[in-house]
Amino acid sequence: MVLGMISVDRWAEGSQVYFLTHLHADHTAGLSSRWKKGPLFCSSITAKLFSPKFPGFDLSLLRVLEIGQWYSLSLVSLWSGLETRVEVIAIDANHCPGAVMYLFRGDFGNMLYTGDFRWEVASKITEMGKNMLLSALNNHKVDTLYIDNTYCNPSYSFPSRDVAAQQVVNIINSYPEHDIIIGIDSLGKEELLLYISNTLKVKDKDQKECMQLMQIWVWPERLQTMHILGLHDNFTTKTTLTRIRAVPRYSFSIETLQGLNTMRPTIGIMPSGLPWALNKNKSSCGLPSMKTETIDLDTGNRYRNKVEKQHEYIYTVAYSDHSCFTDIVDFVKFICPTHMKGIVSSSSSYVDPCYHLRHIYGTSSLYGKYMAEEDRESGKGKCKSDERLKRKRIKQYHSSLHKSRVSLLRRFKCGVKLD
Repeated sequence: MVLGMISVDRWAEGSQVYFLTHLHADHTAGLSSRWKKGPLFCSSITAKLFSPKFPGFDLSLLRVLEIGQWYSLSLVSLWSGLETRVEVIAIDANHCPGAVMYLFRGDFGNMLYTGDFRWEVASKITEMGKNMLLSALNNHKVDTLYIDNTYCNPSYSFPSRDVAAQQVVNIINSYPEHDIIIGIDSLGKEELLLYISNTLKVKDKDQKECMQLMQIWVWPERLQTMHILGLHDNFTTKTTLTRIRAVPRYSFSIETLQGLNTMRPTIGIMPSGLPWALNKNKSSCGLPSMKTETIDLDTGNRYRNKVEKQHEYIYTVAYSDHSCFTDIVDFVKFICPTHMKGIVSSSSSYVDPCYHLRHIYGTSSLYGKYMAEEDRESGKGKCKSDERLKRKRIKQYHSSLHKSRVSLLRRFKCGVKLD
C-alpha cells in the first residue's frame, strides 16, 4: 500500500508492518503457519480465529486493533530515511466476522482500504461506520481510496441481507417435507444461518406445545468456528437432529443434490451475490447452462425476483456480503476521495471502478486525468473560442466513455494490485 512501509492483505517481503482485513482465502494467499516477515495487525475476532486457520503460527506477531480506536506506529520513511509516524484506525467492514477496513494517515495523506465490505444504507453497522469515518477524518479528505469493486457494475443490484434471509426462509417453508442443503464458505453467512435457526421453530419432542429453535448441521471444523464466535446453541454436527444442513460451497453441486434425492427429497439453496447465470454457455459451481426460472416469493418488496430456480433441486438467492453497485455509489459519494483504485483485478464481474463512477465529481481518476490534460493544452490567456473548444472536447470525452469498455480500459489500464 505504501511501498516499503505498509502492506494490506499482501504477504511478500519488503514491508515494515502488515495488515489483514479478514480471513477469507483470497486475502490470505501467501500467509502460512511459518510466515514471520513482521508484525501483523488485525481485529480481535480475526485474532481469535487465527490459530485454527494457521496452526503453529507465531502468535507473538499478532497485534490486535480494537474497532474505532486510533493506533500510532513508528516507521522509517524510505524517502528521507527518518522516523515517521503513521496512525491507523480499524472500522467494521460488515462483511464476515472480524472483517475490517483500515484508515491510515501520515505524511502520505489519508488512505482508506475497505477490504471486502458491505455498505448497506439501513444497517446499524454502516451507520456506526459512517460516524467513525466522519470523526476520524475530521473534515479532511481521503486522498486515496482502495475499494472493494467486486460488483462495481450497475447490473448488480442486491436486496439487503435481511430481505434475502427472509427469502431463504420462504423457500424452506415451501418445502416442509424436504431436507435443505445450503452452500456456504468456511467463514461468513453466520447471520443468515442464525436468522434461519431462530425463525424456524420446531416442536420439542418431550413438550409438544413448546417450540425451540431449529438447529442447523455444520461440518466439524465449521462448528469449531461457530463456538469460537460464541454461537453454541444453534448448530450441531448430528444429522439426526435437523433437516437443514450448511455444507462447504465446494461440495454444493447438481451431482450432490441428485444423489441426495435418491434417498430423501432434498432442495439446495445457494446464497450469494455471484451471478451464477451470467454466462449461459458455461457452468458455474456445478450449475449447468440452462434457462433459469424466476420465483415469485412474495416478501413485499421489489427484490423478490432475485430468487431464481437454477435447477429442479437448486435455488439461488442474492444474499451478498459484498456491496452491490448502489451501495458502492453511496459509499463513494460519502467519502468523496481524490483518487480511487479497485482492489479486485480478477473476477467475472471486474471493471475499473472509475469507469462507472465517473459522474461522481472528484472521485474519478479517469476524469481527473482528462481535465489535467485539457488544462495543460489550454494554457493561460486563451480566448473565449478556446474555452468553447475545451467544453466541446469535454462533452466528446463523456460521450466516448459510453463506447467500448475494452478500448477504454486499454487506454487507462486496469487490474490494480497493491504493492
